[in-house]
Amino acid sequence: MTKELYLRKMKGIRKTLRENATNSEKILWQHLRKMQLGFKFRRQVSIGFFVFDFYCKTVNLAIDVDGGIHNKIDVNERDRIRQEIIESDSVVFLRFTNEEINANLDAVLDEIKNKYTELSAPP
Repeated sequence: MTKELYLRKMKGIRKTLRENATNSEKILWQHLRKMQLGFKFRRQVSIGFFVFDFYCKTVNLAIDVDGGIHNKIDVNERDRIRQEIIESDSVVFLRFTNEEINANLDAVLDEIKNKYTELSAPP
């Protein structure tokens, strides 16, 4: 597949994912958008062949929100492999469940802020 066809395909996938976001993704996005935490996130960003729910380019922080399907063994294994590949490319990965976002959004936002602060601190 040529790069142009690949990029067009990924754009369509990202658009579909944005249009079909889960309630938990929508809730989290309402708190990440427009730099409400003090840093910029983008929604449904692709890195290579992978699409992430949210991504902060400044510190290479990817966030995924997992629904119940991610508890299936084959999906869980695919998520683990995907995460290992991405982390080997210097991207830090946070994963939250729908339940975490719905039950304790403040703790999720605190974890995101803390990870950003940790990643943006000078060595």
